Amino acid sequence: MSKRRRPFRPPTPHVSGARPPAIPADLVPRHVALIMDGNGRWAKQRGLPRTEGHKRGEDSLFDVIEGCVEIGVKYLSAYAFSTENWKRSPDEVRFLMGFNRDVIRRRRDQLNAMGVRVRWAGRRPKLWRSVIAELETAEEMTVDNDVLTLQFCVNYGGRAEIVDAAAAVAREVAAGKLSPDKITEKVFARYLDEPSIPDVDLFVRSSGEQRISNFLLWQSAYAELVFDDTLFPDFDRRNIWRACEIYASRDRRYGGAVPNPVSAVATSE
Repeated sequence: MSKRRRPFRPPTPHVSGARPPAIPADLVPRHVALIMDGNGRWAKQRGLPRTEGHKRGEDSLFDVIEGCVEIGVKYLSAYAFSTENWKRSPDEVRFLMGFNRDVIRRRRDQLNAMGVRVRWAGRRPKLWRSVIAELETAEEMTVDNDVLTLQFCVNYGGRAEIVDAAAAVAREVAAGKLSPDKITEKVFARYLDEPSIPDVDLFVRSSGEQRISNFLLWQSAYAELVFDDTLFPDFDRRNIWRACEIYASRDRRYGGAVPNPVSAVATSE
Protein backbone atom coordinates (compact mmCIF):
# COMPACT_ATOMS: atom_id res chain seq x y z
CA MET A 1 0.00 0.00 0.00
CA SER A 2 1.37 3.40 -0.97
CA LYS A 3 2.09 5.91 1.76
CA ARG A 4 -0.60 8.59 2.01
CA ARG A 5 0.80 12.07 1.36
CA ARG A 6 0.15 14.48 4.23
CA PRO A 7 -1.24 17.93 3.41
CA PHE A 8 1.34 20.72 3.20
CA ARG A 9 0.83 24.31 4.29
CA PRO A 10 0.72 26.70 1.33
CA PRO A 11 3.15 29.64 1.32
CA THR A 12 2.08 32.79 3.11
CA PRO A 13 1.11 35.43 0.49
CA HIS A 14 3.56 38.28 0.06
CA VAL A 15 2.75 41.32 2.20
CA SER A 16 2.39 43.47 -0.93
CA GLY A 17 -0.20 41.14 -2.41
CA ALA A 18 2.14 40.39 -5.33
CA ARG A 19 1.52 37.15 -7.17
CA PRO A 20 4.01 35.13 -9.23
CA PRO A 21 4.21 35.88 -12.95
CA ALA A 22 2.44 33.53 -15.33
CA ILE A 23 5.42 31.62 -16.69
CA PRO A 24 4.72 28.36 -18.57
CA ALA A 25 5.71 25.41 -16.39
CA ASP A 26 8.31 24.20 -18.88
CA LEU A 27 10.09 27.57 -18.73
CA VAL A 28 10.32 27.75 -14.94
CA PRO A 29 13.88 26.89 -13.80
CA ARG A 30 14.00 23.55 -12.06
CA HIS A 31 17.06 24.39 -9.93
CA VAL A 32 17.90 27.91 -8.72
CA ALA A 33 21.26 28.67 -7.07
CA LEU A 34 21.30 31.75 -4.84
CA ILE A 35 24.23 33.77 -3.50
CA MET A 36 22.81 35.87 -0.67
CA ASP A 37 25.17 38.82 -0.93
CA GLY A 38 25.06 42.32 0.50
CA ASN A 39 24.19 41.77 4.17
CA GLY A 40 27.30 43.57 5.39
CA ARG A 41 26.86 46.54 3.05
CA TRP A 42 23.19 46.85 4.00
CA ALA A 43 24.19 47.09 7.68
CA LYS A 44 27.05 49.51 6.96
CA GLN A 45 24.71 51.90 5.13
CA ARG A 46 22.65 52.06 8.31
CA GLY A 47 25.53 52.36 10.75
CA LEU A 48 24.89 48.85 12.09
CA PRO A 49 27.25 45.92 12.73
CA ARG A 50 27.53 43.39 9.91
CA THR A 51 25.72 40.81 12.04
CA GLU A 52 22.51 42.86 11.84
CA GLY A 53 22.54 42.46 8.07
CA HIS A 54 22.83 38.69 8.43
CA LYS A 55 19.90 38.66 10.85
CA ARG A 56 17.73 40.57 8.39
CA GLY A 57 18.74 38.14 5.65
CA GLU A 58 16.93 35.28 7.39
CA ASP A 59 13.50 36.71 6.58
CA SER A 60 14.64 37.41 3.01
CA LEU A 61 15.67 33.79 2.49
CA PHE A 62 12.43 32.44 3.91
CA ASP A 63 10.43 34.75 1.64
CA VAL A 64 12.45 33.53 -1.35
CA ILE A 65 11.72 29.93 -0.35
CA GLU A 66 7.99 30.66 -0.28
CA GLY A 67 8.25 32.42 -3.63
CA CYS A 68 10.03 29.42 -5.18
CA VAL A 69 7.23 27.14 -3.98
CA GLU A 70 4.62 29.51 -5.46
CA ILE A 71 6.21 29.70 -8.89
CA GLY A 72 7.09 26.00 -9.12
CA VAL A 73 10.88 25.86 -8.62
CA LYS A 74 11.76 22.37 -7.37
CA TYR A 75 15.32 22.90 -6.09
CA LEU A 76 16.86 25.93 -4.36
CA SER A 77 20.52 26.00 -3.31
CA ALA A 78 21.44 28.72 -0.80
CA TYR A 79 25.09 29.68 -0.21
CA ALA A 80 25.03 30.02 3.58
CA PHE A 81 28.76 29.78 4.43
CA SER A 82 31.65 29.22 2.03
CA THR A 83 35.03 27.59 2.57
CA GLU A 84 36.48 31.08 2.06
CA ASN A 85 34.32 32.67 4.78
CA TRP A 86 36.72 31.34 7.44
CA LYS A 87 38.94 34.28 6.45
CA ARG A 88 36.50 36.72 8.06
CA SER A 89 37.00 38.05 11.59
CA PRO A 90 36.73 35.41 14.35
CA ASP A 91 33.76 37.26 15.81
CA GLU A 92 31.85 37.19 12.52
CA VAL A 93 32.71 33.52 11.93
CA ARG A 94 31.43 32.62 15.39
CA PHE A 95 28.27 34.59 14.77
CA LEU A 96 27.66 32.93 11.39
CA MET A 97 28.21 29.44 12.80
CA GLY A 98 25.73 30.01 15.60
CA PHE A 99 23.34 31.87 13.31
CA ASN A 100 23.25 29.10 10.69
CA ARG A 101 22.66 26.53 13.44
CA ASP A 102 19.85 28.56 14.98
CA VAL A 103 18.17 29.41 11.67
CA ILE A 104 17.93 25.72 10.78
CA ARG A 105 16.54 24.88 14.22
CA ARG A 106 14.15 27.85 14.17
CA ARG A 107 12.80 27.30 10.66
CA ARG A 108 12.79 23.53 10.22
CA ASP A 109 9.21 23.05 11.48
CA GLN A 110 7.96 25.73 9.08
CA LEU A 111 9.90 24.20 6.20
CA ASN A 112 8.61 20.74 7.04
CA ALA A 113 5.02 22.00 7.21
CA MET A 114 5.43 23.47 3.69
CA GLY A 115 6.75 20.19 2.27
CA VAL A 116 10.32 21.45 1.88
CA ARG A 117 13.08 18.87 1.99
CA VAL A 118 16.35 20.05 3.51
CA ARG A 119 19.71 18.81 2.18
CA TRP A 120 23.24 19.80 3.15
CA ALA A 121 26.30 20.18 0.91
CA GLY A 122 29.72 21.03 2.33
CA ARG A 123 32.75 19.79 4.20
CA ARG A 124 32.61 18.44 7.76
CA PRO A 125 36.11 19.48 8.91
CA LYS A 126 36.11 22.79 10.85
CA LEU A 127 32.30 23.00 10.80
CA TRP A 128 30.80 23.18 14.28
CA ARG A 129 29.38 19.85 15.43
CA SER A 130 26.22 21.63 16.59
CA VAL A 131 25.68 22.97 13.06
CA ILE A 132 26.13 19.49 11.57
CA ALA A 133 23.70 18.06 14.13
CA GLU A 134 21.00 20.58 13.22
CA LEU A 135 21.50 20.02 9.50
CA GLU A 136 21.28 16.25 9.91
CA THR A 137 18.17 16.55 12.10
CA ALA A 138 16.50 18.74 9.48
CA GLU A 139 17.48 16.30 6.73
CA GLU A 140 15.98 13.38 8.64
CA MET A 141 12.81 15.27 9.58
CA THR A 142 12.07 16.37 6.01
CA VAL A 143 13.28 13.33 4.05
CA ASP A 144 9.83 12.46 2.66
CA ASN A 145 8.98 16.00 1.47
CA ASP A 146 8.87 16.74 -2.24
CA VAL A 147 7.39 20.22 -2.76
CA LEU A 148 10.82 21.90 -2.84
CA THR A 149 14.32 20.68 -2.03
CA LEU A 150 16.35 23.33 -0.16
CA GLN A 151 20.07 22.65 -0.33
CA PHE A 152 21.94 24.50 2.40
CA CYS A 153 25.55 24.94 1.30
CA VAL A 154 27.46 25.34 4.57
CA ASN A 155 31.27 25.19 4.64
CA TYR A 156 30.94 24.66 0.91
CA GLY A 157 33.24 25.53 -1.98
CA GLY A 158 32.90 24.47 -5.60
CA ARG A 159 36.60 23.72 -6.02
CA ALA A 160 36.68 21.84 -2.71
CA GLU A 161 33.73 19.72 -3.84
CA ILE A 162 35.46 18.84 -7.12
CA VAL A 163 38.76 18.07 -5.36
CA ASP A 164 36.96 15.83 -2.85
CA ALA A 165 35.16 14.05 -5.69
CA ALA A 166 38.46 13.56 -7.57
CA ALA A 167 40.04 12.11 -4.44
CA ALA A 168 37.14 9.69 -4.02
CA VAL A 169 37.45 8.62 -7.66
CA ALA A 170 41.21 8.12 -7.21
CA ARG A 171 40.60 5.87 -4.19
CA GLU A 172 38.15 3.78 -6.23
CA VAL A 173 40.68 3.45 -9.04
CA ALA A 174 43.49 2.53 -6.63
CA ALA A 175 41.27 -0.13 -5.05
CA GLY A 176 40.54 -1.62 -8.45
CA LYS A 177 36.84 -0.77 -8.21
CA LEU A 178 36.85 1.69 -11.10
CA SER A 179 38.73 1.72 -14.38
CA PRO A 180 40.21 5.06 -15.47
CA ASP A 181 38.84 4.38 -18.94
CA LYS A 182 35.31 4.26 -17.51
CA ILE A 183 35.44 7.73 -15.92
CA THR A 184 32.96 9.97 -17.72
CA GLU A 185 31.27 13.20 -16.67
CA LYS A 186 28.25 11.17 -15.60
CA VAL A 187 30.39 8.82 -13.51
CA PHE A 188 32.37 11.67 -11.94
CA ALA A 189 29.18 13.54 -10.99
CA ARG A 190 28.15 10.61 -8.79
CA TYR A 191 30.97 11.56 -6.40
CA LEU A 192 29.79 15.14 -5.84
CA ASP A 193 28.15 16.14 -2.54
CA GLU A 194 24.53 15.75 -3.69
CA PRO A 195 24.55 13.84 -6.99
CA SER A 196 20.77 13.39 -7.05
CA ILE A 197 20.17 17.15 -7.28
CA PRO A 198 20.05 18.26 -10.94
CA ASP A 199 22.31 20.85 -12.53
CA VAL A 200 21.62 24.52 -11.90
CA ASP A 201 19.33 26.21 -14.43
CA LEU A 202 19.29 29.72 -12.95
CA PHE A 203 22.14 31.27 -10.92
CA VAL A 204 21.15 34.42 -9.00
CA ARG A 205 23.33 36.77 -6.98
CA SER A 206 22.06 39.76 -5.04
CA SER A 207 23.90 43.05 -4.28
CA GLY A 208 25.11 43.88 -7.79
CA GLU A 209 28.35 41.90 -7.62
CA GLN A 210 28.91 39.89 -10.80
CA ARG A 211 30.89 36.87 -9.67
CA ILE A 212 30.05 33.21 -9.09
CA SER A 213 32.41 33.05 -6.08
CA ASN A 214 33.24 29.34 -6.19
CA PHE A 215 29.59 28.28 -5.90
CA LEU A 216 28.37 25.06 -7.54
CA LEU A 217 31.00 25.28 -10.27
CA TRP A 218 30.35 21.86 -11.77
CA GLN A 219 26.58 22.09 -11.55
CA SER A 220 26.42 25.60 -13.03
CA ALA A 221 28.26 24.82 -16.28
CA TYR A 222 25.20 25.83 -18.36
CA ALA A 223 23.31 27.96 -15.86
CA GLU A 224 21.76 31.26 -16.86
CA LEU A 225 23.27 34.04 -14.72
CA VAL A 226 21.21 36.89 -13.28
CA PHE A 227 22.82 39.59 -11.11
CA ASP A 228 20.39 41.69 -9.07
CA ASP A 229 21.46 45.04 -7.58
CA THR A 230 19.30 44.59 -4.47
CA LEU A 231 21.17 44.03 -1.20
CA PHE A 232 20.01 40.74 0.27
CA PRO A 233 18.15 42.07 3.35
CA ASP A 234 15.89 43.95 0.87
CA PHE A 235 15.62 40.95 -1.48
CA ASP A 236 12.45 38.85 -1.54
CA ARG A 237 10.36 36.53 -3.70
CA ARG A 238 9.65 39.30 -6.21
CA ASN A 239 13.36 39.43 -7.06
CA ILE A 240 13.42 35.68 -7.66
CA TRP A 241 10.30 35.94 -9.80
CA ARG A 242 11.93 38.65 -11.93
CA ALA A 243 15.00 36.45 -12.32
CA CYS A 244 12.74 33.58 -13.41
CA GLU A 245 11.12 35.84 -16.01
CA ILE A 246 14.57 36.73 -17.36
CA TYR A 247 15.46 33.04 -17.44
CA ALA A 248 12.26 32.20 -19.33
CA SER A 249 13.07 34.82 -21.97
CA ARG A 250 16.49 33.38 -22.80
CA ASP A 251 17.35 30.89 -25.54
CA ARG A 252 19.24 27.96 -23.98
CA ARG A 253 21.22 26.09 -26.64
CA TYR A 254 23.76 24.08 -24.59
CA GLY A 255 26.41 24.65 -27.24
CA GLY A 256 24.14 23.80 -30.16
CA ALA A 257 22.75 26.16 -32.78
CA VAL A 258 20.10 26.28 -35.46
CA PRO A 259 21.36 27.18 -38.97
CA ASN A 260 20.59 30.76 -39.99
CA PRO A 261 17.89 31.08 -42.66
CA VAL A 262 19.47 32.15 -45.96
CA SER A 263 17.45 34.24 -48.40
CA ALA A 264 17.23 33.45 -52.10
CA VAL A 265 18.91 36.78 -52.87
CA ALA A 266 21.91 35.90 -50.74
CA THR A 267 22.35 32.50 -52.36
CA SER A 268 22.21 33.95 -55.89
CA GLU A 269 24.93 36.52 -55.34
